[in-house]
Amino acid sequence: MNDILKERLTKENYRKLMKIKNPDLHQFIAKYIEHCNPDKVFVCTDSAEDLDYIRKSALRYGEEIKLATQGHTVHFDNYKDQARDKKNTKILLPEGKKLDKSINTGNREKCLKEIHEIMKNIMKGKELFIRFFSLGPTNSEFTQPAVQLTDSAYVAHSEDILYRQGYNEFVREGPEARFFKIVHSAGELNERNTSKNLDKRRVYIDLQEDMVYSANTQYGGNTIGLKKLAMRLAINRGSQENWLTEHMLIMGVHGPEERVTYFTGAFPSLCGKTSTAMLDNETIVGDDIAYLRKINKKVRAANVESGVFGIIRDINSQDDPVIWNALHSPAEIIFSNVLMKPDGGVHWIGKDGEVPEKGINYSGKWYKGKRDEDGKEIPVSHPNARFTISLENFEHLDPALNDPRGVEVGGMVYGGRDSDTWVPIKESFDWKHGIIAYGASLESETTAATLGKKGVRKFNLMSNLDFLSIPIRKYIQDNLDFAQGLEKEPCIFAVNYFLKDENGKFLNAVTDKKVWYKWAELRVHNEVEAIDTPTGKIPRYEDLKPLFKKVLNKEYKREDYSKQFTIRIPENLEKLERIKKIYETQIIDSPEILFEILEEQKQRLLDYQNKYEDYIRPEQLV
Repeated sequence: MNDILKERLTKENYRKLMKIKNPDLHQFIAKYIEHCNPDKVFVCTDSAEDLDYIRKSALRYGEEIKLATQGHTVHFDNYKDQARDKKNTKILLPEGKKLDKSINTGNREKCLKEIHEIMKNIMKGKELFIRFFSLGPTNSEFTQPAVQLTDSAYVAHSEDILYRQGYNEFVREGPEARFFKIVHSAGELNERNTSKNLDKRRVYIDLQEDMVYSANTQYGGNTIGLKKLAMRLAINRGSQENWLTEHMLIMGVHGPEERVTYFTGAFPSLCGKTSTAMLDNETIVGDDIAYLRKINKKVRAANVESGVFGIIRDINSQDDPVIWNALHSPAEIIFSNVLMKPDGGVHWIGKDGEVPEKGINYSGKWYKGKRDEDGKEIPVSHPNARFTISLENFEHLDPALNDPRGVEVGGMVYGGRDSDTWVPIKESFDWKHGIIAYGASLESETTAATLGKKGVRKFNLMSNLDFLSIPIRKYIQDNLDFAQGLEKEPCIFAVNYFLKDENGKFLNAVTDKKVWYKWAELRVHNEVEAIDTPTGKIPRYEDLKPLFKKVLNKEYKREDYSKQFTIRIPENLEKLERIKKIYETQIIDSPEILFEILEEQKQRLLDYQNKYEDYIRPEQLV
């Protein structure tokens, strides 16, 4: 093993690697240098010089192109490599082991054989970058060391922006480090320096070895192994060690007298997660993944990341002032799969201003009206186009981002896209009710492809369904058990920014969410009362009216409140039946308590229906 490293690494790179006193790490690196067979190997430390080498390599190898604004670059993925490859992303299981149908799995022995065949000599002619990171703050209870081997300078550069450097953490932990391992290769590249052999695109997660394999792809969701890929490893590890890995934002909600109360929030895609994390009247700790631990009988959370890999579609100056300002300032930012204009600027779907006539995008040279081989018009940018930026560039960054203690969680929020059932905000009766009736019952409405067709509701418990590596039954039980031994359980809320009236008109303004979180913050501290309903506790009009005036300088009409917080009994009963059927037919051995809590909610709804009517205005319940 040592001979391989001495032979394949320069003296300086060998010295850097040997400074980490971890034989398991050395063995892992030696094995995949031999197997993937790169021409060059670069060991990256946390030094400014090494990080600059990565940035310059991304430009030198043509994976990124400089833009007009200082620090800005653009990257393009293959035209057909624009999103997570769900079909070929698999959790590897030994013979005889099973997970729920919704979790894509593969036979461990067969898949390991296949991926090693695919990756044999895959880096020949390329440079291998060896990267060290810390998931979560360094030198902390939250720290999860991770090492990634990649032949993509773009991937390596993205990780520098998104994650805390971890070389010094590996040196500090030495042989004690229990680290996640990721091996990635973009594979053979085409003339545009994008992955060519997409038929051999594979993303395999081996829980047994805490390892991720990724081949023949460049798109960040398939290649930035520290993100959703290592998230699956962390869910598995946390389940064994009694901590949680959640697909959650972390934000500081600012209350009276400069008080800050921290909330986590889980939202499926296109349900308002980014806009919530980026509220300009609050502070952001994280927008995507959180580790939750019980420390001194309190729930504390830390952002796994230190940057944002965000969807750029529809970001504009009016709705997203915080992101807009950051994206238009000189800083280290990678734009991916947007339009690069002739003047070195960029454009994307939904950006302020006119769509340019031409430029270069993920399809190559682009012009208005350009169509693909199937005759479909190619938009100015891909709908899943992204921006990669450090959180340090946001003016409302919370100072607790890198606190090794994390932040104390006062409230947890679950939100989905829902046109006709949930009210804009409600609070659960207790922890178990919130986890089951809100988190484990989370759905999101898709936009119908057929005109006039009702939105299809997609089940996505805790917004984490795509990333689970343990049985759903176990995941729910882990969440329920997490409250045991706590001094005070965080309050659990459900939000819905997409409620409509009978004419299909939204009942909430885009900015109303600013008020919902101010009310939730007051509820955490028992400073306002709430109204009991069959599905949870809702705000009183008397408390929301002054908040709307203070936060938005807006008059809040009682008739708007009445419409927004009407309890819709038939729709809530339909939802319960949908959720119950999913757990009865699609989930292996659902916990009995789940059915008990759903049944209790159903009975409350029926009791209220008998006492009142199908649609109950909030003033009837005061």
